[in-house]
Amino acid sequence: MNKLILILLWINILVSQSKAQVNLEKPFKDCKIKGSITIYDLKEKKWISSDIADSNKPSLPASTFKIINTLIALETGIAVDENQIIKWPGSTDTLKYGYRPDIYHDMSMKDAFRLSAGWAYVEMAKKIGKERYKKYLEASKYGNADLSVNDPDFWNFGDFSISPVNQVEILRGVYEESLPFKKSSFGILKKMMIETKTKDYTIRAKTGWTRDRGKDTGWWIGYVERKGNVYFFATRLIKDMADINLGFGKCRKEITMKIFRELHIL
Repeated sequence: MNKLILILLWINILVSQSKAQVNLEKPFKDCKIKGSITIYDLKEKKWISSDIADSNKPSLPASTFKIINTLIALETGIAVDENQIIKWPGSTDTLKYGYRPDIYHDMSMKDAFRLSAGWAYVEMAKKIGKERYKKYLEASKYGNADLSVNDPDFWNFGDFSISPVNQVEILRGVYEESLPFKKSSFGILKKMMIETKTKDYTIRAKTGWTRDRGKDTGWWIGYVERKGNVYFFATRLIKDMADINLGFGKCRKEITMKIFRELHIL
């Protein structure tokens, strides 16, 4: 993103936040956590941010990377569709990922997405290879495309990073199907992303949480479709691993939903 576009973006965010006339920082304070929410209103072409600087600061995407990772797996033929079975490798690093015996078995890609089974996407990543990842990430303008870490799980550990603003841009590319992937791949991904569907709205989204270099980084990103409009969002929380906050996981969604209600998105 060039400097002129970035300046215009910041101005737009400031104007939008002023018009919203709500305290977007309060839900973060209520959760005793630092972070930001970045929203793009497609119909009004407006950006809203609780913290402009944080909205433009990159970090590891954690499991939110499963969104574009799914598209890449489908595009490369590693996965044929959402029912592609991924074989359990027999073991995983429980120190890095925690002990989750409920996911230690063969499973479909759609279940791996829903359950955030990191091992399954790591197994697919080994087959995709970093050279093909690099090509698709650069073509999609996703993050910094730094895959230099000696680990197939580069989205949870290392120097790979993406900002909340860039996350929203990628989500818009998914919705509009403007990223360099097949239409059929978008259709599969969009079905997998559905978290909530009512007669009034649909939320397609993905959470993420990684613990690297002394930091907890938590995300909830996606988009809300309702009443002829679409709202793209990226909520990110960051804290020191040494700081105990038992609400860190649930606050990702709680903060987002509170702000949606304040802004009358829901």
